[in-house]
This record gives sequence, C-alpha cells and structure tokens, in this order.
Amino acid sequence: MLYVENLHKSYLVGKEPVEVLKGVSFQLAQGEFVAVMGPSGSGKTTLLNCISCYIPFDRGQITLGGQKLSDLDEAALAKVRNQKLGFVFQDFMLLDGLTVRDNILLPRILSGAVDAQAESYADDLCRTFGIDHIRNKYPAEISGGEKQRTAVARALINHPLVILADEPTGNLDSKSSRAVIDSFQRAQRELGATIFMVTHDSFAASFCDRVVLLQDGVVYDTLTNPGSRSAFQDQLLAAIKSMSGGDDHAIL
Repeated sequence: MLYVENLHKSYLVGKEPVEVLKGVSFQLAQGEFVAVMGPSGSGKTTLLNCISCYIPFDRGQITLGGQKLSDLDEAALAKVRNQKLGFVFQDFMLLDGLTVRDNILLPRILSGAVDAQAESYADDLCRTFGIDHIRNKYPAEISGGEKQRTAVARALINHPLVILADEPTGNLDSKSSRAVIDSFQRAQRELGATIFMVTHDSFAASFCDRVVLLQDGVVYDTLTNPGSRSAFQDQLLAAIKSMSGGDDHAIL
C-alpha cells in the first residue's frame, strides 16, 4: 500500500544543509493502523509532509498504491492529495461557515464531485462516528472531540488509500482523545481504512498495530502490538526511555 524506501530530506539553515531524514524505510499494509513517534527534531513532521506531497524529498522513493510519487508533476500530486490521501490535523481545520455535514463533504465540494452517492456516504459516516445528531450544527457549536470525529469522517469521504493524522489527539482531553482513537479503530475495522499517525501520546499509540520510532532522522526501532494495549504501552514507554537515554519525558 505505502512504501517508503531510503528517504532523505535536508533543509538549508543559512547556507548549510541540515539533513533531517537520513534514509528512512518502512511500509504500511492495507488496513493497518501505524503510528510514528520520536522526540522533537527526529523528523516525524518532515516524514509526514513528504508522504503527503507537500514538500519534495531529496532522494529515495515513496510509493503509494503502486504509484511512485517522485514521477508525478504538481497537478498529479494535487490529485493524489485530494483523492488518495485523507488528512486529520491537530487543530481540526474545519471551516466555520460550513455545517458538520458540509465539512465532511468538503473534499468532494472542492473537486466538484458532490452527488447523491457522496451525500449518502457522508450521512453514513455521520452515523458511523456518532455525529449524526450534530450534522447540521457548525464547528463553533460542537466539542473538540466532535470536531475531530468530523475531521476523521471528512478524511474518509473520498475513500482514500491512506489517512495521514498529525497529532490528532494533541488538543483534546483524555475522554475526547479516546473517542477519536475509537473513531480510527472503527474506520479501520468497519471501513478497511489504512491510517498513519504522528503522535507524542503513548496511550494513543498503544492502540496501533505497529509503532515506528524515529530518532535523529533514522528508524530507531519498529514495535508490534502483542495484542494487549496496556502491555504495548509499557513496551513503548520502555523503548522511549531507552531511546532517550533514560529520560521518560523526552517524547511525552
């Protein structure tokens, strides 16, 4: 589904190049829920931005659904962003002037592809994520957890190959965070969604199938959920402590 191979990315700081990604490789199978964790400066956001086609990478390869992103021009990349990727952001990115239902339909509205099938699917998503009762309300009238569930539904409206989630629980309390993670799991279980999530939250990450740990632009380790959420969180915390030289709070 998604293959990242030997990915390198650097930025100019003054006149000097600073390498942020130093040969990152991993893959994401269809229907997986995978997180990436790492300390600030490890390359998490840069990695997500490369996968989302928002910034170019220096060398390596990203293959999405059999399509090599480096082979595409800007118009084709914009089409990938709209049709093959779904996005969930920390600050929701909902439009205040649109209802919940219209926010969900927004990717279809932007591409001029709102039809009866899309509207029916939007209604189905509202029911799936428990926001049917607020579908005619506006973002200012709903809670943070409801906003993020709306964002998850919006990310699914085009049946994307992968949902990219950037710190989706970062602005939420524990109850709302759990509701959002439940939404991802429901999307994975009932809709076959594939999800790649950047997070600092070991609790959120413990619901994933796998967690990729980044440090200094390389993959430090990849951990697989043994089937117990609490055991996986303990495993993550131990790996984080080891990666940070004994500092439990380096990522959290």
